[in-house]
Amino acid sequence: MGRESIWLAVGFGGQLAFTGRFALQWLYSEYKKRSLIPVGFWYLSIVGSALLLAYAIYRQDPVFIVGQSFGFVVYLRNLQLIAKQAGQANHELDQKG
Repeated sequence: MGRESIWLAVGFGGQLAFTGRFALQWLYSEYKKRSLIPVGFWYLSIVGSALLLAYAIYRQDPVFIVGQSFGFVVYLRNLQLIAKQAGQANHELDQKG
């Protein structure tokens, strides 16, 4: 497999992860019978964004680089907030128990 093929695989892998997050959110919402965003959505977002950012850097596409860089920061921050909230919930449980 040549270098170009590897980068195409990275780009398509990122796009697959990025698209998969919407399928996950839709199926999860259907399962719960209300609109929700599961934590897995943010993990797929960050994986897809990282792969697409790497591909954009390889392609030297400044528009794509800026777009994916901003999204990566947003997805990372959401995961940090989720982890903080989970830590607070665990601390509250420890205080009660």
